[in-house]
Amino acid sequence: MSVVSSPTVNILISSTLNSFTAQKRYNRGLTLAELKCKLELVVGTPASCMDLELYDTDNRLLLRLDSDEALLGSYPVDDGCRIHVVDKSGTRTGEFEDLSRVEKYELSDDVYDKRADSVRAFLKRNKKGKFSEEEMGSREADQEQKLAEERDLSAAIAVGTRCEVHIAGQPTKRGTVMYTGLADFKPGYWVGIRYDEPLGKNDGSVNGKRYFQCLPKYGAFVKPQFVTLGNFPEENYGLDDEM
Repeated sequence: MSVVSSPTVNILISSTLNSFTAQKRYNRGLTLAELKCKLELVVGTPASCMDLELYDTDNRLLLRLDSDEALLGSYPVDDGCRIHVVDKSGTRTGEFEDLSRVEKYELSDDVYDKRADSVRAFLKRNKKGKFSEEEMGSREADQEQKLAEERDLSAAIAVGTRCEVHIAGQPTKRGTVMYTGLADFKPGYWVGIRYDEPLGKNDGSVNGKRYFQCLPKYGAFVKPQFVTLGNFPEENYGLDDEM
């Protein structure tokens, strides 16, 4: 009896530059040099500045992929494995996710309002969107219902409770609930989390207002529907092992 492997493999792609993980399908016949060229489009790192690490489905480091001439299929790469791209270019972590650095074209509201070929003009002519009383009434009702649901979820989350945060496209993060309720930075109800490791975006304050106290990069605010409560022990992500 012979076992025939699929010519392609589904693997997860992560990077030292990005917080997200992408799922991709690649041919096992690719050389690592060819694979790196494809990974440029996924993580933004130049192929010449990549080191590749292979992790198994239990997130354990198997080996480093260090031969550009070798075929991907010559390594123990199975569906669900993860290839981690280590960037050596000196690019700042998160640089490709910082949309504030993207130059934006802005058109004044008065100039836009005078254009006859705009989306706003179309909506006005056809009484759609915010120019439709029926649609606006329905939208306001939906927003009120969503706010009520968030309020109920937020009320069930007690400060001091251990939790996990599950957001699509991001790794699961563990931490402690430090705040629940309305916030000034955005509408709706929010849950303030102090993560176990520096995987957040703030120190418990946003736009100069403090909601709770924690170290920089340990704090984050998420919607209550992404929070799962439980007796989750602190998890060591291995960050303390790096210098």
